[in-house]
Amino acid sequence: MINKTEDIFPRIKFGIKQGLIKGWKGLIWLLKIIVPISFVTTVLVNFGIIYKLDFLLTPIMTFLSLPASAALVLIIGLFTGPYGAVAALWVMPFSTEHMTLIAIFILIAHNLIQESIVQGNSGINPFFAAFFRLFMALSVTFVCAKIMGVTPETGGAMGVGTFAKETQPFMIMLKFWGLGTFKLIVQIFCIIMSLMVILEVSKEFNIISFIMKLTSPVLAVMGLDRSTGMLWLTASIFGLAYGSAVIVEDTQSNVYRKEDLTKLHLSIGINHGMIEDPALFLPLGLPLFWLWVPRLAAAIIATWLYWIFLSARRLYVKRINHKKLCNH
Repeated sequence: MINKTEDIFPRIKFGIKQGLIKGWKGLIWLLKIIVPISFVTTVLVNFGIIYKLDFLLTPIMTFLSLPASAALVLIIGLFTGPYGAVAALWVMPFSTEHMTLIAIFILIAHNLIQESIVQGNSGINPFFAAFFRLFMALSVTFVCAKIMGVTPETGGAMGVGTFAKETQPFMIMLKFWGLGTFKLIVQIFCIIMSLMVILEVSKEFNIISFIMKLTSPVLAVMGLDRSTGMLWLTASIFGLAYGSAVIVEDTQSNVYRKEDLTKLHLSIGINHGMIEDPALFLPLGLPLFWLWVPRLAAAIIATWLYWIFLSARRLYVKRINHKKLCNH
């Protein structure tokens, strides 16, 4: 019994040590992305530059059954994530139906620059990742609008007020940015370190294989390979930003088939942060069904369509090779 206890504690200690080392490396890598991107975005928002870009999306609003003013919220969401979009929705007069469509779009395509870099460092082209999420956000929002029967004129004004565009002095802006970024870094530090320690200790005691068995039925429905189970679980619960250190470290230290990683990224690109992100929109009175089901369904459909494409391509190559052999 003593021998077993003496064997357990060194393994736990080793797992914690490895987790802290990998977590610290992941945090440093993530800060190199978060700090400059968040600063540039803050400057763009503070000095009103980002608001001059809404003309780029205005023509698309009719296609999405949204009023022209929704372009501003979508741009904020694309660059700053769901938090900025929710802040805008609180003070802008949209109907519940329009807010629901905006939420569906942003839940799929948000924080594109940072999260595309994360995906680019873990097995997929970052430009393709960003384009795919934009395409899926447009497609899913369009389909949901048709199912819901929404038009740009649907619903009346909800609430009063306009989105604040007041420019703050640079030093005040810098102060608020610094405090906000520091809080974010502390949150990310706690999450990353905890995740990496749990992951490394789990590896030490082969708990990962047990978790894989539990997630296998879900992964089968999602059209994903069992080997990517931990990565899918991390992205689904913690999102691409908070879970980035784990995702990047694991994909770089382990060997995955390219097609398995591609399927994973197609899935988690559409559907990640399944708990926190939808919860942000609930105080606005939006129905949970539309915040959760459309992107989950879209992730499943996209993954299986990619599987069909791969199968068709293999069959085509097989037939071509067979014809060449017959000709010879």
